[in-house]
Amino acid sequence: MVRDYDPSVTSNLQVILTYSGLHAVWFYRLSHILWIKQLHLAAQLISQLARVLTGVEIHPAATIGKRLLIDHGTGVIIGETTVIGDDVVIYQGVTLGGVNNQPGRRHPKIGNHVFIGAGAAVLGAITVEEGAKIGALTLVLKDVPAKHTAVGNPTRLIAPK
Repeated sequence: MVRDYDPSVTSNLQVILTYSGLHAVWFYRLSHILWIKQLHLAAQLISQLARVLTGVEIHPAATIGKRLLIDHGTGVIIGETTVIGDDVVIYQGVTLGGVNNQPGRRHPKIGNHVFIGAGAAVLGAITVEEGAKIGALTLVLKDVPAKHTAVGNPTRLIAPK
């Protein structure tokens, strides 16, 4: 998937050795397994190690689908109750965060095939439906329908053509 989005990639080895977003997802997969096994402290320690090494913070309780691409991942934050579908692309500085400390779902649900631009903040228990795009630096506080594009602050929705 990296090669589909980054024309500067010259080899799979380059991706494996140098893509911090990929490394962050690998660390997440390990910490998530530990979280599910109720080894919360170990899971959180691995998550924090990943944050230090990659600049990407993914809570081990988050649910992430297949082929998540975090490109130029520094500053990406994925909160505890976040759900991310398959084939999602996230750029640097994105926050998938909560807006309160109430129990239950506090973070966004991101559908399949969603693109989230650099510096975007998607906050609260909202849903970004399949095929949606979120522009760079967009603050998203409400649901984004399928195949729509969200831009700006306040958010404007652009319907597909």
